[in-house]
Amino acid sequence: MVPFSFCGEEFRLVGESARRHAQAAAHGALQGRALYWPREQALLVADLHLEKGSFFAGTGQMLPPYDSRETLERVALAIRDTGARRVFALGDNFHDDSGADRLEPHAAGMLAALTRAVDWVWIVGNHDPSLEKSVGGEVLEETVLAGVVLRHKARAGETAPELSGHFHPRLRLTARGRRIARPCAVMSERRMILPAFGALTGGMDAGSPEILSAMQPAAAIDAILPARGRLVQYPLWRAAA
Repeated sequence: MVPFSFCGEEFRLVGESARRHAQAAAHGALQGRALYWPREQALLVADLHLEKGSFFAGTGQMLPPYDSRETLERVALAIRDTGARRVFALGDNFHDDSGADRLEPHAAGMLAALTRAVDWVWIVGNHDPSLEKSVGGEVLEETVLAGVVLRHKARAGETAPELSGHFHPRLRLTARGRRIARPCAVMSERRMILPAFGALTGGMDAGSPEILSAMQPAAAIDAILPARGRLVQYPLWRAAA
């Protein structure tokens, strides 16, 4: 895990240590997709999009049907690596409001075990605004933890410290003639957008106008991700001097 400071608190991007595990290698590792807050013993994940595969199968697009299992295995791995006692899922937890009803028995059992093992809070998103409490844990529109607002989508103009998801940021670079795209967090002085955690999620360029606009007001906006045990930080935007 790679530590860094945000709003006077220590956080860690989860992923590098998990690569030691064969389970992580089999499922693409965590790659900094989760955030751990040590003082609060809280794991934060965004955009699980559980049952996205079954949603598209219903429209005739036959995607692999095991995305929920893979995503929940990643969550379990992150909990194990961090020792988290609380999980906050920051919206778009299911790909649609009927997703929980489509969980096959194995995935449903995994989710039930996870929500029993830790204190679990679901923040609803635009894909699952009517999420039912039957999925386990607590369901909220948004919440505040130690002075930090936890919500699904960054609110333009917000001045309080804020953690959110929604945009699925990815850092896209060209290095030595090879194009690279990695999930990343986007951070300013007081706000952070987490990458999508789900196994079947795409991504938006971290420097896109939609993301930069949602992060305002800000003096500087950076993409951050773990690489080889350290925090890599790429500038995305700077306020005019």
